[in-house]
Amino acid sequence: MTLMAERETGRRAPGHPLRAEAVRGFAPWAGVAGFLVTAVPSAAGADRWQGGWAETRTELHGVLLILLPLAAAAGCWQGGRERRRGTEELWGTAVRGPLARFLASALPVALWVTAGYLLAAAGAMLASWPYATGDRPYLDLLPADAVVLTAAGVAGQVVGRLVPWRVAAPLVAAGGYAGLGLSGRSGTGAGRRLDPAVPVAEHLVPVGWQPAAMAVWAVGLTAAAVLAYAARRRWTALPPLVAAVAAGALLVGSGDGLWRENPAAGRQVCDTSTTPQVCVNARYGELLPQVTAALSGVTRRLEGVRNLPARFEDHRGEPRDGEVQLPMLTPIGWSVVRGRLTDPEQYAWEAVMMLEGRGDCRELDPDLRLADDAVQHYLAPSPAERTFDELAAQGDEERRREFARRKAARAALAAMGDDERRRWLSAYFASVGACGAGEVPAL
Repeated sequence: MTLMAERETGRRAPGHPLRAEAVRGFAPWAGVAGFLVTAVPSAAGADRWQGGWAETRTELHGVLLILLPLAAAAGCWQGGRERRRGTEELWGTAVRGPLARFLASALPVALWVTAGYLLAAAGAMLASWPYATGDRPYLDLLPADAVVLTAAGVAGQVVGRLVPWRVAAPLVAAGGYAGLGLSGRSGTGAGRRLDPAVPVAEHLVPVGWQPAAMAVWAVGLTAAAVLAYAARRRWTALPPLVAAVAAGALLVGSGDGLWRENPAAGRQVCDTSTTPQVCVNARYGELLPQVTAALSGVTRRLEGVRNLPARFEDHRGEPRDGEVQLPMLTPIGWSVVRGRLTDPEQYAWEAVMMLEGRGDCRELDPDLRLADDAVQHYLAPSPAERTFDELAAQGDEERRREFARRKAARAALAAMGDDERRRWLSAYFASVGACGAGEVPAL
């Protein structure tokens, strides 16, 4: 009947107001802003997350620190639209109830901002996929972040309806930035546990119920505010408020139990064909061939040498007995960019420094300093060694004498026969961690 009536009158039935709000006006532009605010900073810092799934998750979650206040400000601006146009009385005469009118205006803006965020998040995931070095995509926080973002946009609309100021929207944004910033600096207090934009370290994952509780906390507060403002029966705001309080109490009461160590971060994958063995964290397991290749010159020259650690390890905390720390692969953007070691020579030199284990020495025996330099030069010279040597050769007389002693020590180690050099290196590595010459024979 409706279709026949339309044909007879030559007029189309009016579309749903939600559709009209969604395709015209401010809402699509809010979605564009949400996309750009997520995509532009992420793209500018792609080196630090591209290729690491946990890093990508952390980057996308961290954007909420900027995007949540923006979504609230966008909702606030939309909420003051009728007041700016002078059509409040006309809007109040609409057939639909106040709650339906409110949602028809609030939801498009909030959902557009969320859609822009999710589109940028999907792009970031696709950008990480070709360079991922192990592990799996982390989507545990993304649904809850999207829900919280939508809730922020709707909550901002309530403020826009209640506050008759044109500057309300920028004030909401400024207040949001300040509030989230102060919450992030509050250590481990209750405010931090209720903060939906709290930074998440790459080695942590949330417990299974944490994202759901955070979503209930945010949506419950927003729903209570909306119902208290627009519902015919204001008491209907009580159930979502009770749900929000319960979720908030659960989040606060759980303390540090909201997060746990990423199980993948506690595992390692190893190449056992070398001495020392080379192990990398399972989160970056596909980097093992590159790391092994970068250290191949070192491990080849150490064949048959005694007193070496059993393996290079790559796990959180101090190395266990028989292990030495692998040079850091993280944070991404330094040693590793887009799934590739940036400087294998520098990485090998850092590995030799780890083997020597003299980072805690404030003063080093001069003979041991010469031995360290000779071993570094033999196993994996620093990429900057030539530059430092040239500077030393052009320095004052004392620096030139010191350089001459270093050259002589390097030459002495290089001139040894294979068996003699292995014996000398075995004695040298017996002194690992010591600050005095000890049992290391002179060069």
